[in-house]
Amino acid sequence: MSISAGTTLSLLRERKPLVHQITNYVVMNETANATLALGALPVMAHALVLNIGTLSPHWVEAMLMAGKAANLHGVPVVFDPVGAGATRYRTDTARRILEQVKVSVLRGNQGEVATLVGVDAEVRGVESIGACSERAEIARAAARKLDLVTSVTGPVDQVSDGERVLAVANGHELLAFVTGTGCMSSAITGCFLAAKRDAPLEAAAEALASFGVAAEDAACGAAGPGSFHVALYDALAGLDPDTLDSRTRIS
Repeated sequence: MSISAGTTLSLLRERKPLVHQITNYVVMNETANATLALGALPVMAHALVLNIGTLSPHWVEAMLMAGKAANLHGVPVVFDPVGAGATRYRTDTARRILEQVKVSVLRGNQGEVATLVGVDAEVRGVESIGACSERAEIARAAARKLDLVTSVTGPVDQVSDGERVLAVANGHELLAFVTGTGCMSSAITGCFLAAKRDAPLEAAAEALASFGVAAEDAACGAAGPGSFHVALYDALAGLDPDTLDSRTRIS
């Protein structure tokens, strides 16, 4: 299937998919606002986004129940393994979800994804410090081992289904200075997957490219992380489907 972020964005805004997000306290406002700004609705039904940024046993059980229900009804699942590798509890929880829920797209940073496929990596808090393998190879290895699409985000995002690898070069360095932008990219991945569920590789790459284009727009005139954060929602809402494909850098 061809890649066209503009076409998918148009479908998304026309259909306004409901995206159920079981996410963490830190980013609930951010992911809800980003979902709304893009044109989808942050509630329930057409896609499910699981995020383990803040964990407790009853939240984990809720994620497993929601994931299994989504699988039963053919609803695609996006999983963000926040902080996998930082603590044993986070790593074990991420692996448990991946074992019990059929995930369509795994979206994480280099350290988190490397940890889940047994590659040496260093993670402090929820930030990736480094990994021994390149992001593209980690994405490919994770996709093959876990039988899903993997998005490994960084300066250049790498998205793989185990065979193909798509590099997404859109974005801005200010994204690294605002809490929750990784979680926002997972939420937006859920939005695009809801609109293009039969092509998860393309949907995942288009989502990251679109978020990156919005970040580039938000950075224009931003004085720093604070004004950039506010402008990011405006930029998501202002994405133009007719010109988006000409601006995405997916190779």
